Amino acid sequence: MKIALLGTGLLGAEIAKRLFQQQMDITVWNRTAEKLQPLAALGIPVAATAAQAIAMTDVTILMLADAPAIREILFAESTGTTLAGKTIIQMGTIAPQESQTLAAEIQAMGGDYLEAPVLGSLGEAQQGNLIVMVGGQSAQFAQWQPIFQHLGQDVRFIGNVGQAAALKLALNQLIGSLTVAFSLSLGIVQKQGIDVNIFMELLRNSALYAKTFDKKLDRMLQRDFTAPNFPTQHLLKDVRLILATAQQLDLRTEALQGVAILAENAVNSGDALLDYSAIFNAVVPR
Repeated sequence: MKIALLGTGLLGAEIAKRLFQQQMDITVWNRTAEKLQPLAALGIPVAATAAQAIAMTDVTILMLADAPAIREILFAESTGTTLAGKTIIQMGTIAPQESQTLAAEIQAMGGDYLEAPVLGSLGEAQQGNLIVMVGGQSAQFAQWQPIFQHLGQDVRFIGNVGQAAALKLALNQLIGSLTVAFSLSLGIVQKQGIDVNIFMELLRNSALYAKTFDKKLDRMLQRDFTAPNFPTQHLLKDVRLILATAQQLDLRTEALQGVAILAENAVNSGDALLDYSAIFNAVVPR
C-alpha cells in the first residue's frame, strides 16, 4: 500500500511521521516546501508536486487547511487527471456539505472518497492515540483500517460521508466554547484577587471540570501561547464552519457567535499563529 499525504502543517507532519515510523510506504507534499525539510531529513520521500504524489500512490490523505485549498489542489488541471482509480481520504476539518460535494466530484472523475477527520493534538498523533471518525461506506472503512489503526486506538465508523465531518464540528465547537468559558471564569477569579489554586481545586472536584482546563491553565496564567498544538486562526476557521452548519440546521447560535467575535479579535491582535488558548487575551485583556 502506497500512501501520499498532502499538507504537512502541525498535525499533518506528525501523522506523516507516525505512519513512516509504523513502516508504512508514505510520500509527502506541501505547498510550502520549507515545511517538508524536517520530514525529508527523517528519510520520508517528498513529491515535487501534488499530482506526482497522487499518481505514484494508491491512497492520498488530505491534511489541508480548508475546502478551498483542497479544491485548488485536487482539481487543478495537472492534478485532476490523476484521480481516476485513486482513493482520497479527507482528514482535515471541513463542513459536511463540502465533504459531500468533494465526494461526488471525485467519484465523477473515477476516484474514490471517504472522510476520516481526527480529534486530538500533536501528542496524540505522535503516540497513535488520535480519535478517528470515518464517514463513507463500511467496505471503505474495512479497506483502510491498516492506516487508521496506526493513527488511533479509538477508530469509529460514523456513517455516510458528511456525518463524520459533522461530528468533528460538534466536537470542535466544544474546543472554542469551553476555552472561552474557562477564560472568563479564570478572569473573574484573577480580577477579584481570589487564589487560583482554590478555584482549580473546587473546579476539579465538581461536575463542571474538563481536562482541557488544566491543559491550558499554565498557558493562560503565563500568557505564553507559543509552540501551538492548534493555532488560533484554525479555531476561527472552524468556528465559522460550525456557525454556518448550525444555522443551516436551524439551530440557535448566539453563544457561538460570541466565541467567533473573540477568536476574530485574537487573530486581529496578532495571535493568529499562537495556540488557540490565546483567545484568553481577547477575553481577559492585560
